[in-house]
Amino acid sequence: MARNRQTEDGTVPHESYSKRLREHGWKNFYTALLILFVIALLGVAVWYQYDSHVYTDYDLLYTADLETTPASQSLRMNRSLLTYSADGAHLTDGTGRISWNQNYEIQNMLMDENGGTVVFAGFNDRDIYVLNETERLGSFTVSSPIRDVAVSQNGRVTAVLSDSDSAWINTYSAKGDLLYTGQTHMTGSGYPIALALSPSGSLLMVSYLYVDSGTVKSTLAFYNLGEVGDNYTDYLVGGQDYQDQIIPEVGFLSNSMCYAVGDSRLMLYQGAEQPTVKAEYLFNEEVLSVFSGNGHVGLVFASDREGDRYRIKVYNSDGEQEGIYYFSLEYTDVLFEEKDFVIYNEGECLIRSYSDRTKFEGGFQMSVQQILPTDKAYRYVLVTDNTLSGIQLK
Repeated sequence: MARNRQTEDGTVPHESYSKRLREHGWKNFYTALLILFVIALLGVAVWYQYDSHVYTDYDLLYTADLETTPASQSLRMNRSLLTYSADGAHLTDGTGRISWNQNYEIQNMLMDENGGTVVFAGFNDRDIYVLNETERLGSFTVSSPIRDVAVSQNGRVTAVLSDSDSAWINTYSAKGDLLYTGQTHMTGSGYPIALALSPSGSLLMVSYLYVDSGTVKSTLAFYNLGEVGDNYTDYLVGGQDYQDQIIPEVGFLSNSMCYAVGDSRLMLYQGAEQPTVKAEYLFNEEVLSVFSGNGHVGLVFASDREGDRYRIKVYNSDGEQEGIYYFSLEYTDVLFEEKDFVIYNEGECLIRSYSDRTKFEGGFQMSVQQILPTDKAYRYVLVTDNTLSGIQLK
């Protein structure tokens, strides 16, 4: 049976007992705080080691056969590889399994890819094929010769159709249902030279080129193909004219951010319903290449400092400049990931973080045509002429 300590007059010293309880509670609190601090320090140390670690080699995890022909070409579709030629296409995942085959006859290929969905058509042909990473979404025939196509992630297709001195810009479902139609004339609004659909398919961005008496003008037009666009003539919800500018490249970084690259500026537009200018970046030098993906767009220029051959300016889906990065590798492709980007050619590779840390710089033991990302950190699939090889950097 527990007993209370008493003073000489028989009373229990409640004050000192409460004091001991408080002291014990504070001791436990500080002990827990110290443990959390140590755990946080360990976490920071692990993160710093991971972030600062430089990979120098790789382990070969597996090799699988890849079905190709001498006339075929390849395109990265998220984590899969699209192989296509004039008589058909097939999609292969990173382990070599074929997801689907599509037969067609296309001589002058027109193609667009958006978030794992692809559209095929032929220049001056009339057949359109729409597929994603898992299945064939549909195919249909249009009424006039096709001059250009764009696709959304959910399978909407916009096609530029030729009609003597004018062009029709029609948007269809993946099954061929006509959702939107509009006509443009070279002598009026100009001729469409580039177009892109947002991932959701609700926004269409078109670059028009207009030439009159030797004067060049480009117009960026935005069409809302949803409920908002119903309240506007021809679904046109915004646009901007650019004098003495040719804008041959447009695209979306997200449903609410898109970009356009002209011969002297990069334009970034923001807005999921009525895009407006977020930022413009001017330049007076040649853009050597434009790469985009995973919410980033990069413009490659010749280097402006000694010791490096190139520099790439990278912008993110917030419409902000992520950074300027210098390199000398003769590149064939740039792959953007969440935290890093990969610059590579057939024999060499450079991986740089957006914080400008070099994560890997080295060569391949095979002739690489494409690099596919995976769901594992610093694990990739190397694509050669006839194989897929899984690797892990070390």
